[in-house]
Amino acid sequence: MDKSILEGVRVLDLSQYFLGPHTTLLLAGLGAEVIRVDNPATGDSLSGAPIFLGRDGPSFVKRDEDDFGIPFLKRSRGKKSITLNLKSDEGRALFLDLAEKADVIVENFSVGVAARLGVDYESTRARNPKLVYASLTGYGQTGPDANLKCFDPAAQAASGLMAITGQPDGPPTKAGSGLADSITSVFAFSGILAALYHAERTGEGQHVDVAMTDSVFSLVYDEPLECYAALGLSDRIGNRLPRLSPFNAYETSDGWVIIGVASDAHWRGLCGAIGRPELADDPDFATPGARLTHNDQVDAAISAWMRDKTTEAAVSEVRAGGVVCGPVNDIEAIRKSPQFKARGMIEDLVHPTLGVMPGIGAAGFPLKFSGTKTGYNSPDAITGTHNAEVYGALLGIDADELTRLTDEGII
Repeated sequence: MDKSILEGVRVLDLSQYFLGPHTTLLLAGLGAEVIRVDNPATGDSLSGAPIFLGRDGPSFVKRDEDDFGIPFLKRSRGKKSITLNLKSDEGRALFLDLAEKADVIVENFSVGVAARLGVDYESTRARNPKLVYASLTGYGQTGPDANLKCFDPAAQAASGLMAITGQPDGPPTKAGSGLADSITSVFAFSGILAALYHAERTGEGQHVDVAMTDSVFSLVYDEPLECYAALGLSDRIGNRLPRLSPFNAYETSDGWVIIGVASDAHWRGLCGAIGRPELADDPDFATPGARLTHNDQVDAAISAWMRDKTTEAAVSEVRAGGVVCGPVNDIEAIRKSPQFKARGMIEDLVHPTLGVMPGIGAAGFPLKFSGTKTGYNSPDAITGTHNAEVYGALLGIDADELTRLTDEGII
C-alpha cells in the first residue's frame, strides 16, 4: 500500500471558502498533488476567517500571528501553496504555463470571472487539451440564475432542502452543517474523477460544471414531495421518515435515540423490546400502512417506554430485538466512540507553526481501499510556502527571477 490512487495527478486549486477547498481536500486525500494558488496581496480566504486557533485556544478574533482559521487548518491539509497575481499579464502567463503541467484545475469564481481573467476552460484547454477543468458554482454555468452569487443556506433554500427540514409547526430550517457545500464537493470530486478516467482513455479533457442547487436537489427529489399534501403530510415532518413508521428520534432520561423500523419483522422485534408484544398483531399496527396511519400512537407507545430509560440501556434493549437504533451523538460522544477511532475518522489537527493542537481534531479520509493508502501527508501550508519548489521545478524559474517576480507583486 505504498502508492496512492491519484499519485502523479497535479491539481491547480483556484477555489476559496468551503465548496472548492473541500473538493480539493478529497483529491489530496487520494494522493493528488494539490497546489493552492493564493493572491500574493491578500493570501488565502480561510486562514484569516474565524473561528481562530492558536497557542491560547479558539477565539472569534485573531490575537497574534499564530492564530489561523480552523477552516483553513482543516481544509488545506495535504496541499501546497503558491502565490500568483492573476490580474497581471505576467501572472496570467505564468498560470497558463502551469496549466500545461497540470491535470486538473478547480475554481469556484462567479460565472464569467475566470474568462475575464483569461484563465477559463477555453484559455487553458488551448494550452493543454487533456486538462480537466472543474467550475463549481451556486446555480451552474447556464440558466437565468447562473450569474447570481450563492452561499450554502441560499442553496439549501433554492434546492428545497430547507422547505422539508424542521418540525411541522416550525420555520424552514437549514441543516446544522454546510450541507450544500459539502454535498456538492462530493459531486464535484466524483465528476473530476470521471473526467480524469475519460481523459486517460481518450486523451481528451473536458469542462466539469457542478452546481450546488443541482447537487442538493438531486438528493432531495428522491422524496415524492408532490404527494405529501394528498397524504396529509406537512412539508416539514421533523425527524420522521414519511414512508416508514416508526422512524423518529425519541427522548431518553439522558439524551435521544433514533429508531427505524423497515419491516414487519423489525416491528415485531421492537414490540418485544418495549414490552408491548400485543401490538405486533394488532390490526392498527401490524402492517406498514397501518402503522403510518396510526403513527402518532406508535410514537406515543415508544416514547412512554423510552423516557425512563438511559440512552445506553434503550439502545442495548432495542438492538437486542434486531431493530435499527442508535444514540444521537454530539461531538464529545463521537470523539470517545470506539467505532470512529477504529475507522480512523478523527485525526489530530496540526497547526503549521504550533504542531498538534490538543483537544481539537479533523476528519480522517472517509474512503478505505484494500490496496492503496489514503489520507493527508502534511498539515496546511502557509501562503506561498512552495513558490520556489513549484516555480523552480515545474517552470525552471531561477532564484533571481523569483525575487523579481516577488518584488513586483507577480507572485
